[in-house]
Amino acid sequence: MSARRPRTRSRDRPPPPTGPIPVDTGTASFDAVPGTVDQYVLTVNGVPSSPYRATDPRALDFDYLRWIAAALDATHPGGASVRAVHIGGAACALARYLDQARPGSRQTVVEIDAALVEWVRTHLDLPRAPGLAIRAADGAAEIARFRPQSLDVVVRDAFAGDTTPAALTTTEWFDSARSALKPTGAYVANVADDPRRSALRTEVDGLRTRFSRVAALVDPTRFRRRRRGNVVVVATDADIDLDALGRAARRADCEVRTGARLLSHLGPTEPGR
Repeated sequence: MSARRPRTRSRDRPPPPTGPIPVDTGTASFDAVPGTVDQYVLTVNGVPSSPYRATDPRALDFDYLRWIAAALDATHPGGASVRAVHIGGAACALARYLDQARPGSRQTVVEIDAALVEWVRTHLDLPRAPGLAIRAADGAAEIARFRPQSLDVVVRDAFAGDTTPAALTTTEWFDSARSALKPTGAYVANVADDPRRSALRTEVDGLRTRFSRVAALVDPTRFRRRRRGNVVVVATDADIDLDALGRAARRADCEVRTGARLLSHLGPTEPGR
């Protein structure tokens, strides 16, 4: 199968409207990036939640999205198509990227905010079914509906404000995500970590008991200085070429932490987890 060219917006399709948009979970706005022609950012409840490139879905304008792409290239090399589920959708930036970078992929985005789903479907240039389906549903419940060992990738990138919902960090969540993945599948999570590292500890502890390999992609300076920021965690039972992942990470301006180098920087598990 030949690779697709970057998608360009149809002349008949107007640019997406900017400004406040209706959502069910608070407030949101879709705004142009100043000084650009086709770059936008979706902000939800005051937090920049998703970039959008109208004419080039392969351009990932948030650091952590490039880190996720690097992780997926390490767990599923060669640009092969994948069956992927995204828990948390926003403007579907990663789903649009995978549709272009991995032709033939089938993806499902699960987004809890039904009004946001309707706006995104109406106004943004998204892959058509069966390439991409979007469900307005609770990701914590929806992950259990996928057949066991049916998915190549589970990406969790869902937030309530700037925090991962507690329901997406429970024993039930990790069990359901693991069950839905193939033996060669990969779980990837965007963790909004704070200086205590307790959120990252919860994530890593939940994954180490279910997968044989766990790695984190981090901003090394922010990680060492315990500044708040995004950390991408990848877990799998498949072999990972850590040298290749390290090279990809450096190109994406981050570094890989595994084993003792990761565990030594983690804080206590959050109470009640």
